[in-house]
Amino acid sequence: MTIQTDWRTAVKVRRAAALADERAMQGRTTVFDFAGQKALHGGGGDQTWIGSVQVAPGSNTGPHHHGRHEVMIYVVSGRSEIRWGERLEYAIEIEPGDAVYFAPGVPHQERSLESTAMVEYLVVRSDNEKIANKLPDLQPMEHPRLFGPSEA
Repeated sequence: MTIQTDWRTAVKVRRAAALADERAMQGRTTVFDFAGQKALHGGGGDQTWIGSVQVAPGSNTGPHHHGRHEVMIYVVSGRSEIRWGERLEYAIEIEPGDAVYFAPGVPHQERSLESTAMVEYLVVRSDNEKIANKLPDLQPMEHPRLFGPSEA
């Protein structure tokens, strides 16, 4: 099978300065938005979101889930805690180089363990819809079960 490709438009680059400006305004940025890319280069990617998310020192994302979509986060910088479950009853600390996968519909929250630096994640989701369903009524368990580095 031969895929007809316009090689000039088959590679996309987003410069760090532009990403930093977006992140500063929103706390997150879409690194690549694949909507319409199939028509441009004949390949896939129209069902993928790849972005950069930052969490401020000592703060968290709040409980949320991404509906029917799978999510993977890769820790670029900073230490954080991931909590998940019906009442965020499970937790694990993660650091640069760690990757975390969330099955569809899993309630979760990312929490910065840093006191001065931002935590930054590279996030890949199996959608391009930017679905993030906030769960404001979820009451997190006070003392979640903390998993060790080799348990989760």
